[in-house]
Amino acid sequence: MPYRPRIPSPDRRTVLRGSLLATAALTLPAAGAAAPAFARSGRPDAAWGVQVGDVTSSSALVWVRSDRPARMVVETSATESFRRARTWHGPLLGAGTDFTGTTPLYGLPPGEQVHYRVTLATPDDPRRTGEPVYGTFRTAPARRRDGVRFLWSGDIAGQGWGINPDIGGYRVYDEMRRLDPDFFLCSGDNIYADGVIEPSVTLPDGRVWHNVTTQEKAKVAETLAEYRGNFRYNLLDDNLRRFNAQVPSVIQWDDHEVRNNWYPGQILDDARYSEKNVDVLAARSTQAFGEYFPVSTLHGSAGGDRVHRVVRHGPLLDLFVLDMRTFRNANSPGRQPDDATGILGAEQLAWLERELSRSRAVWKVIAADMPLGLVVADGATDFEAVAQGDPGAPLGRELQIAGLLRFIKHHRITGTVWLTADVHYTSAQHYAPERAAFKDFAPFWEFVTGPLAAGQFPSNALDGTFGPDQVFVQAPDRANVSPMETPALFGEVDIDGDSGELTVRLREQGGSVLFSKVLQPGRVGQ
Repeated sequence: MPYRPRIPSPDRRTVLRGSLLATAALTLPAAGAAAPAFARSGRPDAAWGVQVGDVTSSSALVWVRSDRPARMVVETSATESFRRARTWHGPLLGAGTDFTGTTPLYGLPPGEQVHYRVTLATPDDPRRTGEPVYGTFRTAPARRRDGVRFLWSGDIAGQGWGINPDIGGYRVYDEMRRLDPDFFLCSGDNIYADGVIEPSVTLPDGRVWHNVTTQEKAKVAETLAEYRGNFRYNLLDDNLRRFNAQVPSVIQWDDHEVRNNWYPGQILDDARYSEKNVDVLAARSTQAFGEYFPVSTLHGSAGGDRVHRVVRHGPLLDLFVLDMRTFRNANSPGRQPDDATGILGAEQLAWLERELSRSRAVWKVIAADMPLGLVVADGATDFEAVAQGDPGAPLGRELQIAGLLRFIKHHRITGTVWLTADVHYTSAQHYAPERAAFKDFAPFWEFVTGPLAAGQFPSNALDGTFGPDQVFVQAPDRANVSPMETPALFGEVDIDGDSGELTVRLREQGGSVLFSKVLQPGRVGQ
């Protein structure tokens, strides 16, 4: 007899809202717990849940983690009954990947709900299996009229604010799951490898914040095991595991996956680190990042071993996922008159321009892990992002972005929108040449949101080089405001299949829409 889901799963998107899959049976551990409870002693167990990433109209990547060596087997079906299921034989999961693994799915039907279950089998006895774990996702549509809707945010377990059982853990994930998006874009800072999670933190008003703690979060991450433990930490939250089982992800990274404000070649002057070479730390984090997220270009695909990629989501949307960490130059005052490396590196910039010019999607959403016109400092004299506070002609990393914006205008590439997180507040900026020192570009919008589960901070200054007008901002008036004091922030993008209009909504936990903007299709600038 076929396995049945332990909790009924939905049949299509109209009934997905509010549904839970089998991972709902996993409960949030008590403070100090190291892992979810295992269900079947002596057999491989997938208690860390499942994830699906980089979904297209015909493909997806399924992730799981075992508690011991096991063979990964995935079954997919058009129905929750799993009649006429298709079987996909995945890899052998072992210590070399921290018992994680992914299985690529191909030849899926476009615009359909796919139900899947992952079973882990004992390597030398395939009949000896653990309890299957269930999930579901929608493939991207082949027809324009079906529309696309997704959420984005970033910044999880930052500034010492981890999983707090007193407030139900990361409850924002449950709210986002109930919105039933086609996918979720995490714009970076999936972890804070440089941030310690203490058992408790006293708030300014005297209340006490309690954290779930683990050994790996008791110090800054340096070893591969410590980076792996940082990525595992967030999966202790049952809200996140339920979310992962229903909502596919598109994951990028930023600095805190390695260390605050890092850049290639950096040598640390930080007493907390015995390993001072950031390149060594980045290599360890990159391995753990690829082990714990279903990223198609980090799993032996033709795209190579990289984070930047295009995720094509039907006729309406191409999502350009940038990597503003791996190829950047050193943080500096940013006043140099020539800068061939910039924040993207020459090779990634060429890739982005090439893929933008080839795109036939109505909307080209550029997922940046850092903002363009917000001044993000690194110490007293250096700058971390693109802008450096000088409102004049482009200098430093601004030169590279100026070249990109010029390319978009001159090649008449329509429908570009920039999304990011990073700064721990939410805002909307419109960039226009009539307000700018650099004028050879078409107008565009940049939307910022986050954090999901970290401290919130006051807003950053604007740099006038590209003429930003901040039409909306919500930020606290002091630094590191806890998630107990202010709601989590995320954004929603809704592309209408009939009109092609793209609506951006900046949201906060609790259901409020803080700001909304409707953009028209087919334009070089907005």
